[in-house]
Amino acid sequence: MIEVHDIKKSFGDQMVLKGISTSFEAGKTSLVIGQSGSGKTVFLKSLLGVHQVDSGHISFDGRIYEDMNKDEKRDIRTEIGMVFQGSALFDSMTVEENIGFPLKMFTNKTAAEVKERVNFVIDRVNLINANHKKPSEISGGMQKRVAIARAIVNNPKYLFCDEPNSGLDPKTAIVIDNLIQEITKEYNITTVINTHDMNSVMEIGEKIVFLKNGLLEWEGTNKEIFKTDNAAVTDFVYSSELFKRVRKMYLEDDI
Repeated sequence: MIEVHDIKKSFGDQMVLKGISTSFEAGKTSLVIGQSGSGKTVFLKSLLGVHQVDSGHISFDGRIYEDMNKDEKRDIRTEIGMVFQGSALFDSMTVEENIGFPLKMFTNKTAAEVKERVNFVIDRVNLINANHKKPSEISGGMQKRVAIARAIVNNPKYLFCDEPNSGLDPKTAIVIDNLIQEITKEYNITTVINTHDMNSVMEIGEKIVFLKNGLLEWEGTNKEIFKTDNAAVTDFVYSSELFKRVRKMYLEDDI
């Protein structure tokens, strides 16, 4: 579990995070949503330790990040997997080499152990006949699978995803969403996803955190979001005709 207590973050005179408190449970897919400028990217980077918060604290299974020394923070980072927007694969490396990179960098595994683990996660994310291909030789959906495989190759406790469906067609995006959710439950990972994809909210939003102007405006599940009367939430999510239709169906089911 990741617990966030009253974190604040400023850049110069601009306060971006204005006191956010929430928590993310293991085994659940938690989504952070909000308009551009809402603070969700700074929030994610604060969870990752890229930004040092000005006040408040973030804890990982009871371990407060701000109280850790340099070595303890490094240890926490080895427990984190990250899926970057655009996949961020190394163009010069094969799929196999991309996935094995964290193991070679952060573990003392032998070449044989690395290969065994890499092949295991390649199989888990259903990458067929792609081991020796370069990123440019595979589709965008397959590149995302490689990114996910690389993120979980080191058995992380915590998985962060930044716009994992960016650039994907709707059908492939659903496949990637489902894969992230399956892996989250299978390995009991605490997964936090930054997204603007409303289909993801509907499909895998077991917890949704909605940020507005650096504040936590609303949180709940993908079922509760259809019933909320919070004006900021409804203005944001129901601009989509699909969401309007789905919300109507949810409300009619409650009658």
